[in-house]
Amino acid sequence: MNQELEAVRQRLCARGFLAEVVNTPEEAKQRILDYIGDRSVGIAGSATVRDLGLYEALTERGNTVYWHWKVEKPQVEETRIKAIAADVYLCSTNAVTEDGRLINIDGTGNRLAGMIYGPKTVILAVGKNKLAKDYDSAIARIKRDACGPNARRQGFQTPCSIDNVCRDCRPPVRMCNVTAITEYPSRRHQAFRIILIDENMGL
Repeated sequence: MNQELEAVRQRLCARGFLAEVVNTPEEAKQRILDYIGDRSVGIAGSATVRDLGLYEALTERGNTVYWHWKVEKPQVEETRIKAIAADVYLCSTNAVTEDGRLINIDGTGNRLAGMIYGPKTVILAVGKNKLAKDYDSAIARIKRDACGPNARRQGFQTPCSIDNVCRDCRPPVRMCNVTAITEYPSRRHQAFRIILIDENMGL
């Protein structure tokens, strides 16, 4: 067993999250599908969810799924809104600190809205590469490993899209507009599940 992941799992559980550790992406995928059941699902922008093949698995078995990555540009905003009104919100997190806090940075904010005040059930799939010692380490990791690649994926011409170095830029497509620290599930949540995967996943 990965002792570092197990220690983080225990701290997440102490904060009220329903956290567990799995060994492989395949195991994570099956657990998530089982937890979702036949409910509707909103998916945030997530390379981890994409790489797990969850969208395809959910749509093939008949779940109603809202994911703005899978629609044409005119439908993106409407799909984002439908996603945060679904039964379950599915995404990842940018970082998890050793003491069990979730650290996230958004450009648009729909992912954070869904995690904080969207569906009453939230499920996060989190690779071991997302672990960070503390808040400062988490922010450094996000700006180094996530913001630049996400900007390039969306075709945004930000400084970080060139060399993954944050220069606190101000363009309209800035990646770092909203930062959130989730220390505990909110009073709204009925189940906030975190699946820690003993492999590197996502950005």
